[in-house]
Amino acid sequence: MKKPDLDSFFDYVEAGHEMHKFISELYPICRSITGNGVRQTLSLIKKRIPLEIKEVPTGTKVFDWVVPKEWNISDAYVKDPKGKRIIDFKESNLHVVNYSVPVRKRVSLGELMEHLFSIPERPAWIPYRNSFYKEDWGFCVSHNQLLELSEEYYEVCIESSLEDGHLTYGEYYLRGDTDEEILISTHICHPSLCNDNLSGIAIAVSLAQHLSSVSRRYSYRFLFLPTTIGSITWLALNEARLSNIKHGLVLACLGDPGISTYKRSRRGDAEIDKVVEYVLKCSGRGYKILNFYPFGYDERQYCSPAFDLPVGCFMRTPNGQFPEYHTSADNLDFVQPGALADSMEKCVKIFDLLEDNVSYVNQNPKCEPQLGKRGLYQPLNRKSEPPLEQLAVLWVLNLADGDHSLLDIALQANVSFEEINRAAHTLLQAGLIK
Repeated sequence: MKKPDLDSFFDYVEAGHEMHKFISELYPICRSITGNGVRQTLSLIKKRIPLEIKEVPTGTKVFDWVVPKEWNISDAYVKDPKGKRIIDFKESNLHVVNYSVPVRKRVSLGELMEHLFSIPERPAWIPYRNSFYKEDWGFCVSHNQLLELSEEYYEVCIESSLEDGHLTYGEYYLRGDTDEEILISTHICHPSLCNDNLSGIAIAVSLAQHLSSVSRRYSYRFLFLPTTIGSITWLALNEARLSNIKHGLVLACLGDPGISTYKRSRRGDAEIDKVVEYVLKCSGRGYKILNFYPFGYDERQYCSPAFDLPVGCFMRTPNGQFPEYHTSADNLDFVQPGALADSMEKCVKIFDLLEDNVSYVNQNPKCEPQLGKRGLYQPLNRKSEPPLEQLAVLWVLNLADGDHSLLDIALQANVSFEEINRAAHTLLQAGLIK
């Protein structure tokens, strides 16, 4: 008997609100590519799924990279001559350039301006900036704040540390019937930015919870990593197991009101590419398909030439293409429960289809088997075309050669995957395919 779809009886509306609630819990944390903010984030994820948290020491060589020093911060501010905090890390962790080295000094306006970042065209928003691989310091402010500064001396303080420690990431392995894996990866290193990428974290956690409650043909590996250096580190430490990865998705920017967007794997025609495009096409909603390009999120590491894993990136509006990107406007009001629910539903349908998208072999390949004696033939009743159910049966019988998956058959036959899948199970029960 066919197993129920992965999304049977799932309440996506409720899931959308639950994910938004989780995002609001994660929102205040100051995250970076290393440090206690990452650990705090992973500990909150671990309350929801049995996450294994791993630490990789500073200085570990990972291909052409080295695990960097660990960064932590407790406070930062700029005070005017009266001692008033005019820029305050405790009001928004975006105010400090991520990975700023410790500093405590008195500076002129001219020197301060060399370390200030704003967005003139969005004067009320605070930008997000980082200095991961160059030791420096700085503050991010709204342009309105910047324009209020006068020719005075200011007290600058950043209470941070940059020293030997660890890169921290989380991994959750969900065992299926086979060792073949679906990789689901999302980045966890951005501070108070909701769409990029608390939305990806929330979707990944919700998927892990859901998939753990249903039967699975595939095994699933969830990775919660700092972007770039995290995926590079994981790949360097896990080369021996990469052959198990048959499909993969990077999840990012999944809570904004834009249409769903899929960036294909480097291969361009991997099964995951076909499945995602099919699911988006069948959703009845707007969508966009992008060819692979070597910029973006961690898909570019998984798809690097030596690995070329079948991993695409699932988003709504791509990074850098919404005005709120890497600003304080990427907040709790920008991500929407409905958009999260829609992204979650599509992800579940993608994995449901992957679970069912097998290849069969016709056991009677020399001409058509006699369907009538098996109760599988329906008279034409004056129609020149057989009923859809019988047409689906004929398509499966003809293309069940071990090389065509059910989705391949559905696309060639221009018949829905669901109809082709039903036909396959009918033929399987009749012993005509295996």
